Amino acid sequence: MGLSFDLGSPINTALLLYILYSIQRIFFPTISTPSELPHEFKSGYSWIPESHPPTLLYKTYTPKTLEPFHGRDGGRILLAINGIVFDVTAGRSFYGPDGMYGNFAGRDASRGMAKQSFDMEMLTPIDQPLDKLTDLQADEIENMKGWIDHFSNKYIICGELVENGAA
Repeated sequence: MGLSFDLGSPINTALLLYILYSIQRIFFPTISTPSELPHEFKSGYSWIPESHPPTLLYKTYTPKTLEPFHGRDGGRILLAINGIVFDVTAGRSFYGPDGMYGNFAGRDASRGMAKQSFDMEMLTPIDQPLDKLTDLQADEIENMKGWIDHFSNKYIICGELVENGAA
């Protein structure tokens, strides 16, 4: 039993013509130059940002070196939770001087986040040792971990917080 190809069949003829046309398009593509330059984005559009965002380096911070990043001068805003330092500048409306979490800017916010409290008593003075958080209840530790997860998905981790004098 041999294979035969009958050009008398209209389907076979159409298929052969399509294959020959496809081969011709592959080996001899049509190359045309546009008659005029594209102009859609000439006015007002540029993919180049106005300014490059500041480069962030992963650094080791102490309570004293973290404090200047409070955002009151319009600069970067950093805060720490359980030793992880986050750049929360993008959330200036929350963490800036007038934001509801503004007292955490430039500080270790671990206790306040764990206890869901924005009171100033939640902040350890910057010249004191880091809060070890040993008295937190299990649900408060879970609160703090939830905040860490939230911040990790939303903000850049830019360092770690260590004791004064350790960096």
